Amino acid sequence: MRHGLAATGVVLFVCAVVALFSWLSYSDKRDRLAALTSREIADVVSYSDGYVDVRWPSGSARVAYSGGDRLVGRKAQVAFDPADPSRAVLPGSDLLVETDRALGGVTFPAAVALLVVAAGAVRVLLARRRGAPVTASVRRIRVQSGLMVRSWLEFDGPVERWVPVYYDPVLVTLPSPAPVEMRGRVAVVEGVPVYPSGRVVTRHPRGRRVDNPTRPDPETVAPTGLPAQLRVDAVFLAPAPFVGVFWAYLDGSGFTGWVTATVVAAALGLWWGAFRGSDPS
Repeated sequence: MRHGLAATGVVLFVCAVVALFSWLSYSDKRDRLAALTSREIADVVSYSDGYVDVRWPSGSARVAYSGGDRLVGRKAQVAFDPADPSRAVLPGSDLLVETDRALGGVTFPAAVALLVVAAGAVRVLLARRRGAPVTASVRRIRVQSGLMVRSWLEFDGPVERWVPVYYDPVLVTLPSPAPVEMRGRVAVVEGVPVYPSGRVVTRHPRGRRVDNPTRPDPETVAPTGLPAQLRVDAVFLAPAPFVGVFWAYLDGSGFTGWVTATVVAAALGLWWGAFRGSDPS
């Protein structure tokens, strides 16, 4: 549980920082746009170095507009500051695009944070649903599927069942099979509650299986603490730079967008490993 809370805290911190800087940028650009209260139909007369030159009866301006060469010779509505007509924007100009991008930099991290908190809350509520205590014979297995390694409890009986569980050092020395007390969906192993990290399945989990020995060595030292979890979760950081490249290309936000998307993706990668119950043993 501490692992999950720590990973959730990392995501919330990253989202808060990204949202804060995006909000500051958005506020600045919004204030600049608020002063542009006058409207006219202008002629786009030329384009050079990322700027279009526009003229209308009462003034002219040089407006930052990526790809503005396609507007040359056309008419477009211009919004400008009546006190300083050189401050102006056109539909689709860089200032409007950057304002929308900054607003997205606020709303997207907020949505991610809400999703992460909601998913964690649902998982905790489901895990804490208690039922009448029963004793069941289980085996602890480790299953590697792709980048993820998880612990599962395999239940003996007429219908075999498997439950993914969050890692706890007590699982490492659990004999196979062993009787454990089930309190709803929570297994109590040697007095330690072991919480489920997903739903019960009736088909064997996909992946490479490793069983606990029938008589584990009681002197086995099980990995403990957040450093051990971070070592196994570090593999989920690998896709983050590629996600950043894709986002920067899609959004046109350049290096800043790449850094932002990479950091958010890395935080989500750590959270995903914790949420799914990665096993460092």
